[in-house]
Amino acid sequence: MSTIRNGMHATDLIGVTWVKSKHSGPTGGNCVEVAFLTGGDVALRNSRHPEGPALIFTGAEWRAFLGGAADGDFAPAPR
Repeated sequence: MSTIRNGMHATDLIGVTWVKSKHSGPTGGNCVEVAFLTGGDVALRNSRHPEGPALIFTGAEWRAFLGGAADGDFAPAPR
């Protein structure tokens, strides 16, 4: 059984490499970071709180999110 679970402390994900977008600002203060886990899952954390919780997504969930973002599904509604 896997010990990786949604909401676990990001620092407990031993041996992962966290990656920021090239669109992050030069100071890196307003970013999320992702780590690609063994088995295809993806972890997401807030770069301002790297010891905080990690959201864990399956590969399929992550691809669906990226597809929705690329298609503009998460754009704010016009006012």
